[in-house]
Amino acid sequence: MTRLVEPLAHDSDQFLAHAVVEWQVRHGRHDLPWQNTRDPYRVWLSEIMLQQTQVVTVLDYFARFLTCFPNVAALAQASLDEVLSLWSGLGYYSRARNMHRCAQDVMRHHAGVFPPTSQQLQSLPGIGPSTAAAVASLCFSEKVAILDGNVKRVLTRYLGFDADLALAGNERRLWQEATRLLPDENLSRNMPRYTQGMMDLGATLCTAKKPACANCPLQTRCVAHAVGNPQGFPVKTRRLKRSAQSLWLLWARSDEGSLWLSQRPTPGVWAGLYCFALFDSYEALKVAVPEGFRERMTDLPAFKHVLTHKDLHLHPVQVALPHALNPDTLGAWFEPSQWQILGLPAPVNKLLR
Repeated sequence: MTRLVEPLAHDSDQFLAHAVVEWQVRHGRHDLPWQNTRDPYRVWLSEIMLQQTQVVTVLDYFARFLTCFPNVAALAQASLDEVLSLWSGLGYYSRARNMHRCAQDVMRHHAGVFPPTSQQLQSLPGIGPSTAAAVASLCFSEKVAILDGNVKRVLTRYLGFDADLALAGNERRLWQEATRLLPDENLSRNMPRYTQGMMDLGATLCTAKKPACANCPLQTRCVAHAVGNPQGFPVKTRRLKRSAQSLWLLWARSDEGSLWLSQRPTPGVWAGLYCFALFDSYEALKVAVPEGFRERMTDLPAFKHVLTHKDLHLHPVQVALPHALNPDTLGAWFEPSQWQILGLPAPVNKLLR
């Protein structure tokens, strides 16, 4: 059952909104490259990259993307392979594919201008309610709530909201609370500050472990702090079980330095990226190597690559083949000038380095 402390049932004095806005001005983050701008392209790009990814990882990728694709038109005109190549190593590759489609839709259907409302933004590929709200509030000052992981943590602790967020109905109720607590006045200034402030609080003070409650501007009215259990929020019981899979990678290289690569199907692991041929067993890989060259195969040390809900145990096998001879598996030879600019999975890049 949801527990909302009685004095906060209406929050008529806008305590949370005022406190977050003023804290953000004085103590929030101001030095990230996607801040201090109302350019929806940059904000949208950062929001997509920051999904399930830490800021420190995104910084370099964000800079490289802006260098290659300084605006939405440049991104829309790029090939998907170019986009995936820059994205390689960031994971969750569906984000990159949707981002590319989104840029093309902005050019095709919106004359190269991002629409200004969260409802319109959600019609674009890969933009969900929270991302749309972030762009609309930060860039266009729309009065709309975001609900990413950081904001969920701040709100559930502040409100003492202990309903299980694994249930969609409870998450909708939290979204209603988030909307109720939005600023009411001077939205052109306060909405961007408030949205950024909620994200900053969750990232710097109201962290999952060891929250810095003593420095938090919401401490005096925070239910989780009052009951001495901030780490008990948010509540989410449903957890996806981790699985494991073993794969054998055929690292076939020609004398000229070409690689035998195949584009991974969609959906699936590394969808859309170019990869060594994958096999479920060493025996299956061996059959794909032309006779007369199997004794030249070299087994390299196996290693583990961790995905969100799966551990991949990878077994690379290297073999040199004449360029005129193909392995018996889908793929093609790519010269160094070609494969070096393709989108390759992080473990393949790691092997090649």
